[in-house]
Amino acid sequence: MYAYKNISEESHYPTLRTMLMIEETLKDADLVITKAELMRRLPRKVMDNTLNIALDYLEDRGMITTSRKGILWTYNPSPKMARAIAASREV
Repeated sequence: MYAYKNISEESHYPTLRTMLMIEETLKDADLVITKAELMRRLPRKVMDNTLNIALDYLEDRGMITTSRKGILWTYNPSPKMARAIAASREV
């Protein structure tokens, strides 16, 4: 299910504090940002492997979208948006 499922035991899993820091940085970004840019914008240093695990988790939860160009925060908890999606038809 998760991309980080087969990671060795030596890997560092993100703490809640790290996850919240990454989420807040992605929310504040107006446009698509690269992983390198995200690393620069984070207030604390995060190991590359830890960041990958956090980004995989956020993508699995549908909070971010990743592409070749970078990462974009897409989560919208608005009830109005949820009703619009539920009422819409898939094309």
